[in-house]
Amino acid sequence: MKRIKKGDIVSRNSYQNDILFYVEKIVKLENRGKIAILKGLTIRIEADAPIDDLQIPAESRIKEHLETMKQKIELPNIIDNRNIIKYGKILHLDGDRNYSQKTERYYKKRNLNYVVKHVMEFRQPIVIRNLLQRYNPDIVIITRS
Repeated sequence: MKRIKKGDIVSRNSYQNDILFYVEKIVKLENRGKIAILKGLTIRIEADAPIDDLQIPAESRIKEHLETMKQKIELPNIIDNRNIIKYGKILHLDGDRNYSQKTERYYKKRNLNYVVKHVMEFRQPIVIRNLLQRYNPDIVIITRS
């Protein structure tokens, strides 16, 4: 069996390998052995798991999973241009750089009026007032890392 290391894509046996994660880091605990700190590969979730609960999925499963997510993001607009729905301006603060980049691609594909800012969680309360005044959004989304 391959040794699990930082950056590997894994799933958890105890959850029937339902979600794919990447290993953000591995922590050695005195009484529990090694655990992995995990972040969702395509969904926003954080978890931890004992190393022996993890498995590295087949490359084909990873590719299929990523392709499915890509297709969901790139779906063409169902509404034709004559009946396009206008949304308000979105201000999205995100504490995770990877997800802020994914979110920005998603908004751009859908021609939404948006501003996405990568702002660490501890700074969000400090900057939110200025961003609200600057961008005057209709919708505000704040997500943590």
